[in-house]
Amino acid sequence: MPVAALASSSTRRRPGAAGTALTLVRATAEQDWNTRQLATPVTAPRVRVWAYPAPGVVFGCAQAALHGEALRAARTQCELVQRRAGGGAVLTGPWMLSSSIVLPPQHRLLAGGTVTSYRWLGILHAGLLRDFGIAAHALAPDELARRPSDPALAWACFGGLSPWEVIAGGRKLVGLAQLRRQQGVLLTTGTLLQRPDWSLLCRALGRPDDDVARLDAATTSCADQLGTSIHIETLADSLQQMLTDVLGDCEPENGS
Repeated sequence: MPVAALASSSTRRRPGAAGTALTLVRATAEQDWNTRQLATPVTAPRVRVWAYPAPGVVFGCAQAALHGEALRAARTQCELVQRRAGGGAVLTGPWMLSSSIVLPPQHRLLAGGTVTSYRWLGILHAGLLRDFGIAAHALAPDELARRPSDPALAWACFGGLSPWEVIAGGRKLVGLAQLRRQQGVLLTTGTLLQRPDWSLLCRALGRPDDDVARLDAATTSCADQLGTSIHIETLADSLQQMLTDVLGDCEPENGS
């Protein structure tokens, strides 16, 4: 992925083969877009698929204290931003493909509550990755209950697992998050294309070096599973097409 030439731009659209677009964006611009989508009532689905030219750390909505401390300490040059959705801190960067799916509050895929509304999205991502040769599957709640967790990594999104997130080889590959508002619901995903530089995340939060090894052990990537890099534009186009097949026609973004 040609990230170096994109570092000066906060947001840039790249047309896909089927008229879709991979959006190259910094973490702050992505979160600003997500916020705008729920500023007014959502009447039809909206989808955006993201890639990142530079690293960033995105804190969960309950991590305001961690976010503030990281800003004051200035231990890294990574962009530091807080999202409105829950969960732990996420390290975005050239190693990740993400998506934002915005749905009307009464959409059929949201029936059954928060956990159930992740099911279709996790299964979709697992199927997408299997199409690319990765033995991935979405983690059902009963299977998750039988897996041990590492409380030392509770601060990191990819340090733990939640229902319907995607694993391969027993390790986390796709993370999910959700934000529900009266105007609509935002679902977000993050897929690890390559092994992240977890030291950047741990340094930003002042975490011990041992946490780098723990995160390495808890996660995998498309490149790890395939033994070679995956073509990000091809994966992005396939993801967008699968989302469109499930959601139907999507309306233009609220503030593109």
